[in-house]
Amino acid sequence: MTAVLADCALYTTCIASEFVEQLFDCNVAGKAQSILPPLTIDVPTMLACQHLARVLADAYSNPIQLDLDMIRYNEALHKRSTGMVATHEDSLLEKFPHGPEHLLEKPSVILDSAGHIILWYLPDAISPWIQAGMEDATIGMGSLLMKSMTSGLDTQWRTFPGNFHASDRRQLTPGCINLAPCWFMQGWEPHGLPPADGFTPKVSAALKGKGGPEIIISMQCAALLASAALRVMHPKLYWASVTTHIKLAQWAVERGLSDMSTCLQFWASVFNCAAVICNRQCPLHRDPSSTPEGFDVMSSVGHYCNGLMTLSNLSIRLQNNLGAMVGCSGHFVRHGVTYTGDRIVWAWFIRDSLQNFVGTPRPSYATYMGVD
Repeated sequence: MTAVLADCALYTTCIASEFVEQLFDCNVAGKAQSILPPLTIDVPTMLACQHLARVLADAYSNPIQLDLDMIRYNEALHKRSTGMVATHEDSLLEKFPHGPEHLLEKPSVILDSAGHIILWYLPDAISPWIQAGMEDATIGMGSLLMKSMTSGLDTQWRTFPGNFHASDRRQLTPGCINLAPCWFMQGWEPHGLPPADGFTPKVSAALKGKGGPEIIISMQCAALLASAALRVMHPKLYWASVTTHIKLAQWAVERGLSDMSTCLQFWASVFNCAAVICNRQCPLHRDPSSTPEGFDVMSSVGHYCNGLMTLSNLSIRLQNNLGAMVGCSGHFVRHGVTYTGDRIVWAWFIRDSLQNFVGTPRPSYATYMGVD
């Protein structure tokens, strides 16, 4: 069992994640389920976990292998590639040509030529009541979302106003915010172990003050579900992230950082950061702060249709409608999304700089083991 303290939100997440993993194993093996749900999770959460486990098993039973070497491709990528430099993308396409484009609509896992897992595609993975909770929580973040857009250049596309559109639903506010109980501010992330007198992690700006814990609590159910998915998708990364959370919590307590300690206590996700995005157009891009070996998990909810996620370097498109969950390395997969309507995305991700800060080794690639 995990060493997470019982009074931390992550404790319940770990119990629920183990439940999902056990159900997934039974589903993949085709065995009758005899797994008793933990008494510490409520009935709606139990049902959401059971549904997630079925979708994960369906995806695992539908592998799609590409003629692409993930490790060699990552070696050819510029370290800080944004996916928006045409000459670099053209060069990658010459080195790693791909076939005709395919549209995926069913749960799937995409593999490279060596059996490394590139991506998990989980349509309809998020139970409706969790979707509703995500929308309500996003509405509650309206003032933060409103302040998030910049008046800068369109090269800063993530917060450029021209990439957002107003909602027909007056309560929804367009914008993009990053939430983390503990992280290095952008531009101050150390490379290698930070010096003793160097920069240290802080609570993200959006979570500072009295409103921070309330925001974190409003995200707990969705955080639990995304974390349970990661336990199946990439077990080594899951456990590395749990270890990092424990070490960060101990570090915060030792230094008397009460605000950070409180945020970490209520933070229910094994991912150490989340981005909440509302009504943003998403051009093809990469996320250079993600690790090549890791996974980010993107969850989509709202009131929209015609959702389509393009994975340009894989020559694949995903039907990306309400309740979809996609897990992949944003560093490796060049991705973009189009849709019509009001779309909310909660993107869960892990900053390797935090794992490095507390000395957690970086996990290797996730590997597909096959279905017996």
